[in-house]
Amino acid sequence: MAFLTDEKLLIVGAGGMIGSNMVQSVLMLGLTPNICLYDIYEPGVHGVYDEMCHCAFPGANLSYTVDPAEAFSGAKYIISSGGAPRKEGMTREDLLKGNCQIAADFGENIKKYCPDVKHVVVIFNPADVTALTALIHSGLKPNQLTSLAALDSTRLQQQLALEFGVQQDKVTNAYTYGGHGEQMAVFASKALIDGKPLADMMPSAERWAEIKHMTTQGGSNIIKLRGRSSFQSPAYQAVKMIEGAMGGEKFNWPAGCYVNNAKYQNVMMAMPTTIDATGVHFTEPEGTAEEMAALDASYAHLQKMRDEIISLGIIPAVAEWKSENPNL
Repeated sequence: MAFLTDEKLLIVGAGGMIGSNMVQSVLMLGLTPNICLYDIYEPGVHGVYDEMCHCAFPGANLSYTVDPAEAFSGAKYIISSGGAPRKEGMTREDLLKGNCQIAADFGENIKKYCPDVKHVVVIFNPADVTALTALIHSGLKPNQLTSLAALDSTRLQQQLALEFGVQQDKVTNAYTYGGHGEQMAVFASKALIDGKPLADMMPSAERWAEIKHMTTQGGSNIIKLRGRSSFQSPAYQAVKMIEGAMGGEKFNWPAGCYVNNAKYQNVMMAMPTTIDATGVHFTEPEGTAEEMAALDASYAHLQKMRDEIISLGIIPAVAEWKSENPNL
């Protein structure tokens, strides 16, 4: 089998459902044969390793470990789902303190064992601030680290497809930006439904509010339906992100990236992005006054969460970031 690269990919949290699906997706897409599975729970990661071996992917060169030094050393690409999952009744923000501490340790392991890593994708919640924490502690450049945000947009795409009875990929230009959570900003003023402007066929205000609500609650609904948080969709989208970074098909769904410009400062937030072999690149969202106001509100929420982890001592005050990471 021809692989996109033979460089080492590290899957952190590989013993979990997201991690195991990522390993399988990487091999099915032919991204790299060299995958290290890392988790702190040995029976779980050992079991995933055995199952992947039982799939008998041609050319696969798998390893597993509970030792961070072994896991991170030599890694050129990393995807981390290594945080606590969300349970029913919890918001992403409920995971803030514990998962941000995990993210800080994750960043330190990058700095210590694989400072020449090419790209890192962080997908454990609340992804906006766990990714920011990891970036600060890792010493990486902002274009080298992204967080998962695409699911909010794919959920919006699904809801619009269901509403208008079209195949899902016939819904285009419908995205969410800002935070990954209930505070996301929905941008649909330029959306097309099978080539026709959504603006010309917009449902009633009440129905549109319901569609947005179902979009923002998409992750919570999965928990209610399946009894556990999403794992197949975040795994696949995260692998597609790393595929773009490896030089394969460019990733064009929104991704969380470090933003520090005249309007939005010192946060990780979902923007219109492209991930390719040179890293992540973003442009400014364009929308109606209402959409831009929603994005401003989402940014304010991200600032609040950032300031909370500063107060907890997990990351330093903004003015001190550069001493921790000279690239910021």
